[in-house]
Amino acid sequence: MIYCFGDFELDTSKVELRRQGAAQAIERQVFALLLLLVENRDRMVSKDEIIEKIWDGRIVSDSAIASRIKSARQSIGDDGKTQNYIKTIHGRGFRFVGEAILRQDARVIAPSGGEEGEESVSISAAKADVTAGRPSIAVLPFKLIGVPDPYAPIAEALPHDLISSLSRLRWLFVIARASSFRFRSGGHDLGAIGPALGARYCVSGDVEMAGGKIAIAVELGDTRSGAALWGERYAARFDDVHAIREEIIASIVSALEIQISANEALAARLKSPDQLDAWSAYHLGLGRLYRFNRQDNAAAAAMFERAISLDPGFARAHAGLSSTHFQNAFLKYTPDRDSARKLARQCAERAVELDPLDPFANFAMGRAYWIENDVAGGMAWLERSVSLSPNYAQGFYARAWADTVLGHDAAGEESADLALSLSPLDPFRYAMLGVKAFAHAARDEYADAAHWAELSARSPGAHVLIAAIALAAHGLNGDREKAAFWAQNIRKRKPDLTSADFIEAFPFEREDMRRRMAQALQAYGF
Repeated sequence: MIYCFGDFELDTSKVELRRQGAAQAIERQVFALLLLLVENRDRMVSKDEIIEKIWDGRIVSDSAIASRIKSARQSIGDDGKTQNYIKTIHGRGFRFVGEAILRQDARVIAPSGGEEGEESVSISAAKADVTAGRPSIAVLPFKLIGVPDPYAPIAEALPHDLISSLSRLRWLFVIARASSFRFRSGGHDLGAIGPALGARYCVSGDVEMAGGKIAIAVELGDTRSGAALWGERYAARFDDVHAIREEIIASIVSALEIQISANEALAARLKSPDQLDAWSAYHLGLGRLYRFNRQDNAAAAAMFERAISLDPGFARAHAGLSSTHFQNAFLKYTPDRDSARKLARQCAERAVELDPLDPFANFAMGRAYWIENDVAGGMAWLERSVSLSPNYAQGFYARAWADTVLGHDAAGEESADLALSLSPLDPFRYAMLGVKAFAHAARDEYADAAHWAELSARSPGAHVLIAAIALAAHGLNGDREKAAFWAQNIRKRKPDLTSADFIEAFPFEREDMRRRMAQALQAYGF
């Protein structure tokens, strides 16, 4: 999106301020402050809100705020005396008072002011390029089917909640409600919505009410091809709908995160190497990262490095690169594990520095502690990752693993179950199931541990250490035939694996857990 006022353009995707088309030097924090004021030009922005949004809630002085306001004014040719654009509301806050319009490329989306209900979105023949950069998504108000009753507002309440939840996904650009809800009447073609809103994806739905029950159908569409990528249907009684509302939103958000990522990776694979932008290179890297082998991990690192070279400020690319170094150390792809650990930490620190609110960056930081055998030290970062995105399944999985290793098996299993419900087709599904196996083993429930370990080891992407969990669990359960099967599997994949390697990878806090797991592996020659 591009905000235009006077001679200036504020480009949100490029994080760029332009004057008469020429880029202007501006600090990132000053850009963020200017954008905050322009986006909320219909109201005053308080000092408290500025601190919360720009300084992430940290304590700052009034002089620091005044300094940034001064810099913002100077960047657009304004000052504290004339206040042509930024007006001071003494003792309370600031407001952007210039005339601004919002556009995508050469097309005006929404003028300053106007009624939200008006169908006034203009679509030019020159369609916006919705294929470049990070993906964007529009959530339309759901269509109400049936006789309106006291529950009718759910048709707009659910999409509104969905917009708020999707906005927590830092990699996804979410079109504001004020723009997407202009398509309230329904029946719009995806090919028209895409260029009108600058949205690569569109979420639409129906809410049907009859006989005391409510059915909600949701669909994800690709505005470029017009294809439906995913759909789901939810049902509840009227009396239960508000109780399960959060569950429905969590389920939708988790599904969208997986489906959009998969579609982005597919689109990237269709591009020639010289056409890859940072976002495409990043998604190609993710696709290789989750194959969990030495060759694909190296290819993933190359893609993340390419993304960083194209966009050095791309926090998620740094987090992805950290994950490749984590994998090098965790699965011993490299003999120099100390260097791999250091690189995992350095890349994670850079990701958090660039975007402290990104869940993946915090996840990478937590795992950097994990690979340094400081599981407890990484827990705060993993907690932060799921607090930033309450539907972040991989964050819950990592927290589940940490809890289980630290001896909190009940909490670990609870987080693993939540991760599985949020993302049943996740690339880390094998690990989520493995956590459940560990939790049951910690309680001496070996039959259950063997059940979950078997499912874990047979899941897509399961690496050799997961096979070792299956061996240990079946051994503890007294099933020598199945234990021998997984012992043979391990020898084919990594004949030099030892019980010491296993305990180093899973440094259980409880000495009895370490001992039992090691003895189970040693009984089969490891």
